[in-house]
Amino acid sequence: MQKTEYKTLKETLYHQTMSNGLEVFLLKKEGFSKTYGIFATRFGSVDTSFVPLGQKEMIKVPDGVAHFLEHKMFEMENGDAIDLFSNLGASTNAFTSSTRTAYLFSTSSKELECTKLLLDFVQDLYLTEENVEKEKGIIGQEIKMYDDDPDWQNYFGAIQNLYHHHPISVDIAGTVETVNATTKEALEMCYHTFYHPSNMVLFVVGHIEPETMMQMIEENQNAKHFEKPQPITREKIVEPRTVAKQETIQYMDVAMPKLTMAIKVDNVPDTPSEKLKRELSCNIILDYLFSKSGDLYEEWTKDGLINDSFGGFFTQERDYAFIQMGGDTFHVEELKKALQALVGALPEKTLPKSDFERLKRQNIGNMIMLFNSPESIANLFIRYYFENISAFELIDALDALTYDDVMACLKLFDLSKSSMHIVLPKKENL
Repeated sequence: MQKTEYKTLKETLYHQTMSNGLEVFLLKKEGFSKTYGIFATRFGSVDTSFVPLGQKEMIKVPDGVAHFLEHKMFEMENGDAIDLFSNLGASTNAFTSSTRTAYLFSTSSKELECTKLLLDFVQDLYLTEENVEKEKGIIGQEIKMYDDDPDWQNYFGAIQNLYHHHPISVDIAGTVETVNATTKEALEMCYHTFYHPSNMVLFVVGHIEPETMMQMIEENQNAKHFEKPQPITREKIVEPRTVAKQETIQYMDVAMPKLTMAIKVDNVPDTPSEKLKRELSCNIILDYLFSKSGDLYEEWTKDGLINDSFGGFFTQERDYAFIQMGGDTFHVEELKKALQALVGALPEKTLPKSDFERLKRQNIGNMIMLFNSPESIANLFIRYYFENISAFELIDALDALTYDDVMACLKLFDLSKSSMHIVLPKKENL
């Protein structure tokens, strides 16, 4: 077992690679009563075209399979994992994103038993034709719920405008049609390919004894049999640099219109350090532009263009990245023009160095605060782990960020690669 000390955070991380390829990380938090565990696979909604384990040909599975599989994992032959966690006094949950699926628990006692249960239920798929068919109706209802959610439609509609071919433009849950087309065999194929221990990571943080916990995990993994690991071949997406649609309008049951501008960011850096530098730089730019204490935010609020719902953020994952900014507004055309003027001028803008230093310190402070929460630490770790970045090095990376790094990222705000998604009240509501 390896120990790595991070002096900036005053934390010690324990790491061991199991014989089956599973990466395990443990973090003991002195004085904390809660323990949080997360078990994740590098398999998300964009992974629909790949070469299955043991095969040679590329196949395509229905959209939403990763999310469908997440739903089915809690069902066990001898019961339900949610009930078993409850019996241990713990809670459990899961989520699917575009690039990963994660299963988690939170507990104040029986940390070893909870970690073992997390490993056991995720590493034992129980599917029948009947329970797969039953789940289709449940997921279909979830999809319809998001179809009726204006905030989700505003967020996701802006993403769909950006991409011609990339599967990020497909909802994480898929569609009712793709869910109904999902078979037991497709779910099993995805499970055996992507849920191999060599494609997964376990992170446990909180009230634990690392040596005892690691020994239990090693014994648990050694008692199980897995096929020999092999590299996973995913389809390489060829995505045009242009946006798919410049503007879309959607009518929904809302009292106030919603507007989101999205900007497509091409050429995701190859190295983890450059990817992180870009992300941290863009976050500082967006903080500068849209901080609630900033001049622009104050001016637009005073003019009635925006309210507290307005914000901007940068998303960067495995092979795609985009910027979004928007919120609720009664002045759609005015806000649209203001955003276009802002983005059009940004590549030639110069940020005050004093604001850069202030925002860098502020971001470092916020990051340090995250390490006071076991949930935040675990989710942050998993988020960056699959990008080959250590969350424990984020503060040092922020500290090393230069003014020139941030200024170089202003060119990513390219008006020619932007689009608008607008949600308007249904005409009968006007």
